[in-house]
Amino acid sequence: MTILITGATGQFGGAVVRYVLDRTDEQVIVSVRSPEKFTLEGVEVRQGDFDRPETLDFRGVDKLLIVSADAHDSAVRIQQHANAIAKAKEHGVGHVFYTSVTDADTSTLSVAEVHKAAEEAIRATGLTFTFLRNGMYHENYLDTLAQDVVATSTKDGRVASAPRDDLALAAAVALTTDGHENAVYELTGSTSWSFPEVAGEKFRDVSDEDLIAAGMPPFVVDFFAAIREGVLAEVRPDLEKLIGRPSRPIAV
Repeated sequence: MTILITGATGQFGGAVVRYVLDRTDEQVIVSVRSPEKFTLEGVEVRQGDFDRPETLDFRGVDKLLIVSADAHDSAVRIQQHANAIAKAKEHGVGHVFYTSVTDADTSTLSVAEVHKAAEEAIRATGLTFTFLRNGMYHENYLDTLAQDVVATSTKDGRVASAPRDDLALAAAVALTTDGHENAVYELTGSTSWSFPEVAGEKFRDVSDEDLIAAGMPPFVVDFFAAIREGVLAEVRPDLEKLIGRPSRPIAV
């Protein structure tokens, strides 16, 4: 069996590679835009750029993990994913795994449209799939929580986030075990938390408008609004089932 992982020079993709290597003796390949940045030994490296589909080589691959692209422009990301998915179909990949987002098909998050489009494109290929709908990373919030004053518009809204490393482990487990055909996993932390709860006396309740006036990027303010509205609060069991233990709670 051959496993190929894209985005392996990123923090998430790199962690998946390391976990997969720990778990299997099967052939592991990575597809990366800049091969010189990938330094792990014992892994075949293929140069591949989602913006240039002619460079993508998924031939001979039984299981392909498409780590979702991180371009800021949604239209660009949708096309990048479409390029990778089309190449997976062309090259006869046996099973496509895709890192999506919580409730991709119904979520009001602005990023959800990108993942909904990718999931629909994968289904349309007729290939066997697994959607790893990752919730929010703890790491997304650590810089904010480390500030002397933690000003957010989240109020008491809760986040069922998880460590990036636990989500990477879940992907590795899915790639190296059986029984994940055409499965959709909602991967959240085992517990939820709120900014007032974690920040304590440092917390300050402000408005979305205050944050925008202070120069906070609009997409961050959108996520705070989603937290306030409970969009990211639900705890799901799938991550804990895949990794065989509760996810690690957030710590500042």
